Amino acid sequence: MTKQLPTSAQVVIVGGGVIGCSVAYHLTKLGFTDVVLLERRQLTCGTTWHAAGLVPTLRASYNMSMLANYSASLYEQLEAETGQATGFVRNGSLTIATNKERLSELKRGASMAKVAGFPCNVIAPDQAKELWPLLNIDDVLGAIHLPMDGMASPVDVTQALAKGARLGGAQIFENTKVLDMKIRDGKAAGVITERGDIDAEYVVNCAGMWAREFGRKAGVNVPLHAAEHFYVVTENMPDLQAGLPTLRDMDGYCYYKEDAGKLLVGMFEPGAKPWGMDGIPEDFFFDQLPDDFDHLEPYLEAAMHRVPILERTGLQLFFNGPEAFTPDDRYHLGEAPELRNYFVAAGFNSVGIQSAGGAGKMLAEWIKKGHAPQDLWDVDIRRNMPFQGTQRYLEERTTESLGLLYETHYPFKQFRTARGVRRSVLHEQLKAQGAVFGVESGWERANWFAEAGQHAEYEYSYGRQNWFDNNKAEHEAVRNAVGVIDQSSFSKYQVAGADAEVFLNRICSNNVSVPVGKMVYTQWLNERGGIEADVTVTRLADECYLVVSGVACQTRDMDWLRRNKPDDARLVFTDMTSAYAVVTVMGPKSRDTLSKLTRDGLSNEGFPFATSREIELNYAVVRASRITYVGELGWELYIPTEYAPSVYEAVLEAGAEFGIRPYGYHTMNSLRMEKCYRHWGHDITDVDTALEAGLGFASDFNKEGGFIGKEALLAQKAEGALKKRFVAFRFENPEPLCYHEEPIYADGRIVGRTTAGMFGHTVGATVAMGYIEHAAGVTKEWLESTEFEIEVECQRYKVTPSLRSLYDPAMEKIKC
Repeated sequence: MTKQLPTSAQVVIVGGGVIGCSVAYHLTKLGFTDVVLLERRQLTCGTTWHAAGLVPTLRASYNMSMLANYSASLYEQLEAETGQATGFVRNGSLTIATNKERLSELKRGASMAKVAGFPCNVIAPDQAKELWPLLNIDDVLGAIHLPMDGMASPVDVTQALAKGARLGGAQIFENTKVLDMKIRDGKAAGVITERGDIDAEYVVNCAGMWAREFGRKAGVNVPLHAAEHFYVVTENMPDLQAGLPTLRDMDGYCYYKEDAGKLLVGMFEPGAKPWGMDGIPEDFFFDQLPDDFDHLEPYLEAAMHRVPILERTGLQLFFNGPEAFTPDDRYHLGEAPELRNYFVAAGFNSVGIQSAGGAGKMLAEWIKKGHAPQDLWDVDIRRNMPFQGTQRYLEERTTESLGLLYETHYPFKQFRTARGVRRSVLHEQLKAQGAVFGVESGWERANWFAEAGQHAEYEYSYGRQNWFDNNKAEHEAVRNAVGVIDQSSFSKYQVAGADAEVFLNRICSNNVSVPVGKMVYTQWLNERGGIEADVTVTRLADECYLVVSGVACQTRDMDWLRRNKPDDARLVFTDMTSAYAVVTVMGPKSRDTLSKLTRDGLSNEGFPFATSREIELNYAVVRASRITYVGELGWELYIPTEYAPSVYEAVLEAGAEFGIRPYGYHTMNSLRMEKCYRHWGHDITDVDTALEAGLGFASDFNKEGGFIGKEALLAQKAEGALKKRFVAFRFENPEPLCYHEEPIYADGRIVGRTTAGMFGHTVGATVAMGYIEHAAGVTKEWLESTEFEIEVECQRYKVTPSLRSLYDPAMEKIKC
């Protein structure tokens, strides 16, 4: 008999793939017993059933690697717990490099693995052949071997998770399609199914490639699109050893998995084929898509080159099945900013099996705690903008995102597809100046400027890229003369109303009870003292403030404002990002440059640091804010968009006699790192407290009414010396370049990892920043008595630590 559908539940999960079952399993582990999972047809029938079942542990970042490692550990013990086999074995993995840049990437991953505690061995080609005897190593330069990587049966893993969830009290209903959402008072309130309604406190969207469509029923943006994903399975191969490690030849866009005497060869090829542009058929159920031999032929040839025995081996199966991909190849996790109590775990970009355990655990804890249990910004659904959910954008980006999984992941690598979405009004002027654009949150931003006659495109490398000298010239112009940058992509919000001051003083750690025209640097903290945002707040009027934040934080910041607004507060939030262009003029000659365009006084006495006011500039009235993110005298000019082109032209003309030049975001980064200025999302996150980040100076512990997170910071202060602390490092050797996630050693022991790094042209060496931990406290005395190293591509380099800025620590340049 068909089981009766309940009329209410604490949590309803929509989608019965490996992700949904993992969320259900982990919720029951946290004590949730009133959990209902709804599957439109049968468990695993969408994407899970045809997954390859690979369970690698090393991902692109430390946090994601730790979650993948948890998945492997979970699958290893599920059978003992549930009695349901998972097919999990630790057969290891072998990834080869056929060029110098790929080998650099693999070595950097091996270095990061040391921070995560994974065994990861860099090996020579002949050692790779010993592990994989049928491998052609004629063009192989090296490889990495991860002996603890594994593989599993996707269907069996899902069934084991489902059984574990049932044992914990969850109910699972197959053949139950969810038709719509129930919403009440701005919160998810349940679902409407073809078998009846279910009221619920929480709804979790685990609908896989249907997640975007289902999200729209609740007004929730879940940007993902299905793509055709191919693999072939050979006939039986007598010469194929059992238990071989999974082989990846990413330069050939192929992976190889031994399976019961046969070889599965899968592809992550460039120029992928989006699928389901007109919607996913209603009857799609354990289905596969048509073959496309012409599309795959180049990669099958690459496979025969890598494993020559394939030339005389028949194919038993040619498989093509859809999988969901996101615009940035990172899955979506967390509570939707559009609707309280609506959670999403979807868009797993062909890494669903390796990610399911960790993602399910994180989402369950997020629901339980009411906040992300660790730094999950990599996959936080609040990183998305509305345009990313549009059909054309997703269809175009999907052609690139599948193949990107196996392309070399160079630093500063830019997407090629779905470009030009958001353009500053200065775009064409910057382009005419030789701008080479990158993309961030859809914004086309000038990252560097090519010289006349120089090829105005990236030439990627893990070493010095083709814009290194351009960066140097731009960097030196800002330090020694004057530079100008378009920062229109700043996220900008107006907070207005009778309660604006009281409200902002509650969510800002610093005191914003300041005179009109005063700027305040501050953080928004959570109850744990972690940093939710890093912003400047300018008082425009008695009841009106302007908040300026980073480009990637627009959705997240507005969500934080709304969720912290009291119901009776007299407040209006307005996103002003598109209203103002921002032209920033920085450098010791910035005052001289701007003084030629205005009669308003710009002297240090008349216009001190952290002051903002409207001034006449050329033909426009602009808001000039004296602040800096590069450590030099300068002003950010907030300009109504239609006036920006003429203001920009005037600034360039006025600065010509001082050697003004435009500078890009790479230069902004090299400048800010010399000053040790933090960047939210990289250097500071919601799990780093303001004290650990060295930003305690931006918290006013004495202001009336306190602030969110104050008690947590006071408790941390009372514990004495900080055991975790943000530190800057200067490399003694000028050659190595580091970027992020490199291990930091103290007297030969790993004590942390870098969050950011770049060559500092003023200090003449690479600058890195990151957190280090020391049980007795990270003190100035300990830092000075300890020998520090940072590992880059498996080689350690001596570095000098500093708790102060490496450039102008006394801020004399800024406040002159």
